[in-house]
Amino acid sequence: MSSDYPNSAFASTSRKVILVSLVILMTIAYLGRLVQLQFIEGSDYRARSQRVIKSLTSKPMRGAIYDRHGRPIVQNEPFFSVTVTPKDFTPQARDMLALIIGVTPEEIDERVAKRRNGRFRPVIIHSDATFQEVAAIEENWNLLHGVEISAETKRTYTDEARLTHLLGYTKEINERQLNIMGDYYERGDMIGYSGLERTYEQFLRGRKGVEFVAYNALGQKVSSFNDGLNDILATGGFDLNLAIDLELQKIAEESMEGHSGAAVVLDPRNGEILAFVSKPDYDLHHFSGKTPTHIYNELRDDQERPFINRVTNAIYPPGSPFKMLVALAALEEGVIDEHSHVNCQGSYRLGNRSFKCHGGAHGNLNVRQAIKVSCNVFFYTMAIKLGPDVLAKYGQMFGFGEKRSIDILEENRGIMPDRAWMDKTYGKKGWADSRAINWGIGQGEITVTPLQVAMYTAVLANEGTLYQPHAVRTVYNRETESIDPVDYGAEELNIKKQYFDIVRLGMRDVVNAEGGTARSVRLSSIAVAGKTGTAQNPHGRDHAWFTCFAPFEEPEIVVTVIAENSGYGGAVAGPVCRKILEKYFGIEPKQQKPKPTVVDSTDSVQVGPPSVPAVNDSLHSGSSEPRTE
Repeated sequence: MSSDYPNSAFASTSRKVILVSLVILMTIAYLGRLVQLQFIEGSDYRARSQRVIKSLTSKPMRGAIYDRHGRPIVQNEPFFSVTVTPKDFTPQARDMLALIIGVTPEEIDERVAKRRNGRFRPVIIHSDATFQEVAAIEENWNLLHGVEISAETKRTYTDEARLTHLLGYTKEINERQLNIMGDYYERGDMIGYSGLERTYEQFLRGRKGVEFVAYNALGQKVSSFNDGLNDILATGGFDLNLAIDLELQKIAEESMEGHSGAAVVLDPRNGEILAFVSKPDYDLHHFSGKTPTHIYNELRDDQERPFINRVTNAIYPPGSPFKMLVALAALEEGVIDEHSHVNCQGSYRLGNRSFKCHGGAHGNLNVRQAIKVSCNVFFYTMAIKLGPDVLAKYGQMFGFGEKRSIDILEENRGIMPDRAWMDKTYGKKGWADSRAINWGIGQGEITVTPLQVAMYTAVLANEGTLYQPHAVRTVYNRETESIDPVDYGAEELNIKKQYFDIVRLGMRDVVNAEGGTARSVRLSSIAVAGKTGTAQNPHGRDHAWFTCFAPFEEPEIVVTVIAENSGYGGAVAGPVCRKILEKYFGIEPKQQKPKPTVVDSTDSVQVGPPSVPAVNDSLHSGSSEPRTE
């Protein structure tokens, strides 16, 4: 059988043509695709091959703060930060950036070296950049490898009132805080430093998100990854709704202008803080974003110490406002009743020492009359009969010597001395029970904050319920879109209501009866009950106290004022209270002839040498030796 097939159809010419045509078409297709990939789409694919996908932290909007009527107090406005990604950051870019933002290259190196999240995550180098700095960076973007502009927000404040010490301020987190605050914070983050900003930091800060972004070989952002489908959105912080009334706050601030001291307004029915003033203060706008160094240094070095929150962190002898507590203790302990009398001959004799009363001899007085004229002799007598242990028990019952507010972390306990405290301070043989004579008139070792006095006055007003003072009423939860009330504590004091009635009548007489020490505070249409006081200041003029509540029948407001180095309470602190009361009750202020002021004094002689230790970093405006009150 032959193996040759010269006439076979398999080797036909038509088959050869088809095969050659297929090879040519495939070659053309491959060449065409190669041309497309190399020349037409080559630049795009080269760029894609050089892209890096990075995860960036997106910062949330900080929660806003509103007053009781929904008026904005603290909000946010945009600002720009300069960041660098260490992996892409070149020495040439560093030197140029240093020139633009006005720092040395070494400062930038130091900030980059302190990064906490690796070489691929941006580091904030410069916060609150100016328009000129941003423009310069954008103009030179091709030379500033790894440098970016990041949009963030900073605090902006109402111009109606300052509320400096209540609100507090935010500031860039420091190294110590970074080490103790966990993984949430990064270098350059803002954090609450004082006031409500600090107390409610975890509510206000919100929750960070994550954005996935593509970068090119120059370290420049070119697009979102996967059209942003993998991004995790940031959640804004919760809003705080305060009990503060901005209009009342404004009047309180204006009334305290020119004085160093504090004014605090409470609702005695629930402990809500309606106004909160510490003077001198400062403008929070200076602490929005980056604070100029010279402004911070001026405030820090100011002899009037504007950084001190005098409402909660400055301590003073309480003076005569403490006498109502002594009266309640004497009534509740059965030392006196409402008809008991003490004969004031102008002084109280203890051993070979004489403790003076103000205004000469008052004659026979019951407790209500003693409160009205603020008779020192009456309360010297009560203090000696009660003794230090009982006075300490009642002082602590009313919240003296303890921290009570949960809104403000910068709070001083003050001192309500008991036997253990006296033994530790003076030694067991270094003092006698008779030293408590000065406690009877709110002098000696006792020190209090204005907030404590306001809280104590609120207990007198509502006849026995101690509400925890607070500024925040509700929190708007942005995640659940609900308004959540904030719960606060309340405590019923074990003192009979009838004794509160007696003391409250005495306080009403202080303002409304002839011979009262605060007639200048009297209102024609509202019955005000209050107490003047003058606390000794060994460094200058005495401090003026006035604390009150109104209306007498159904109290709804407590006002407490202390004016440092201002003399008598009825003459200085009283008129400040009056202006606040007029605003609250909608009473048109009237020009009145000044009434003669009855001096409310606590002249006495100290038993033993004074020694009151400093407490925290507070302003201890007073000593343990009373002079005039």
